[in-house]
Amino acid sequence: MGRSALLVFLLLAVMSLFTRAVHAVDEAEANLLCVCDNRKGTCSSNATCRGDVCFHSTVNLEEERGCFSHRNRKENCGSSFDGFYIHCCYTDRCNALTTPPPKIVPPEKSLVLWIAVPLALAFITGVALCTLRLWLRSQRTHCRLLGKEKGRDLTMVKVASGEDPTYGELFDEFCTSGSGTGLPYLVQRTMARQISLAECVGKGRYGEVWRGTWMGESVAVKIFSSRDEQSWFRETEIYNTVQLRHDNILGFIASDMTSKNSSTQLWLITHFHELGSLYDVLQYSALDPESCLQMCLSIACGLVHLHTEIFSSQGKPAIAHRDLKSRNILVKRNRQCCIADLGLAVIHSQSNDDLDVGNNPRVGTKRYMAPEVLDETICVDIFESYKQTDIWALGLVFWEITRRTNVNGIVEEYQPPFFDMVPSDPSYEEMKKVVCVDQQRPSPHNRLHSHPILSSVVKIMKECWSQCPAARLTALRVRKTLSKLDLVHDYALDKLKQDL
Repeated sequence: MGRSALLVFLLLAVMSLFTRAVHAVDEAEANLLCVCDNRKGTCSSNATCRGDVCFHSTVNLEEERGCFSHRNRKENCGSSFDGFYIHCCYTDRCNALTTPPPKIVPPEKSLVLWIAVPLALAFITGVALCTLRLWLRSQRTHCRLLGKEKGRDLTMVKVASGEDPTYGELFDEFCTSGSGTGLPYLVQRTMARQISLAECVGKGRYGEVWRGTWMGESVAVKIFSSRDEQSWFRETEIYNTVQLRHDNILGFIASDMTSKNSSTQLWLITHFHELGSLYDVLQYSALDPESCLQMCLSIACGLVHLHTEIFSSQGKPAIAHRDLKSRNILVKRNRQCCIADLGLAVIHSQSNDDLDVGNNPRVGTKRYMAPEVLDETICVDIFESYKQTDIWALGLVFWEITRRTNVNGIVEEYQPPFFDMVPSDPSYEEMKKVVCVDQQRPSPHNRLHSHPILSSVVKIMKECWSQCPAARLTALRVRKTLSKLDLVHDYALDKLKQDL
């Protein structure tokens, strides 16, 4: 036990001597004499100090010399940041002649960088935004050029009195390579939230028509009743047909569903024409022969575009209207007409001989039905049959227009076709007896034969009323004949002006 205690005592003594030796070495090393020049009051009277490490530093472009102990060496000698320099050394007066490197970025320059970098970023961002704006503008210009190539000018939003808005800027905002006539599909599905309904301008069996405001422009909102969902769906489908847009087809913007008073509403948004339908205009306006010709020609142009199939990479199928009448034709401010209400339309494509009649239980207007429809002899599997029924109805619309045309101071009040043969709401049997059995037709007034233009229009309408569908004129033939009348009329006017 005594021996163990003795050994422990000897070990402690040896460790103590070793520790003192180490401290002695450290104290010897800590006796460095360093040049001292600072404002911290650590320098002696002869501008020196003693420590383990000598240093020379530059902070904020101010130099300092001095010393510190070993325990502060790592945190001081290892520091590094902009505008700061320190040199550590380990011999007497080793910090006397050291100098800072020539390139030390002072804090003032660092502050300049703090200001300059955000400004540079802001400048780059501005350039990028300007470039993007120029690119978008070029895209809109490209869209306008495409529109002009297709025979339509969409460059104006507001137009002078006497013409209709073209909604061009609105479409330019959403210009797309999509094939439909309206806005992109995802944009259409948000339209109901963007439109403010202003006033109800019409009601019918399908629902109501409202004037609404969208992006500063008036638009027409056709609100379908829930029982007429198939008409809404069919019309939306057809309006989204490739290359359907035409001056004489009602301009389609979008379709959407919305909920009002816990019920679903089906919206069809189109261009708004404040004059209303041809039926409305004929109620209160008498026409001159020139306006009569322009109206008839514009309707024929629209029908030709519907009936014609376009063959291209993004072609258009042929379309038959099936419910052409004066109430389904709108009048623009320039007295041009555009065909509307495509809910009963039939689509045909020659490429696959596909005939799409839709799934709409609604039928056309009895007063305007062709003989083959009334007696049910129409060939429902042949597309030409539906085009021929459109021609029959076109002749009746021409009769309505010419009846309201002033010739030699004589003009008749508006009446619907067969007004003197059937009641206001005729049945199938009543119309069938008049049109199929008795083969009666509306009677043009004698005054029309005294005018060169109107006498030709009367001849056209009679050829549209042939009992045999195949003997009726085509829409293209009607348009060409009316175009020739228009050219002859313009030539006669020019010659008259020259004579005067």
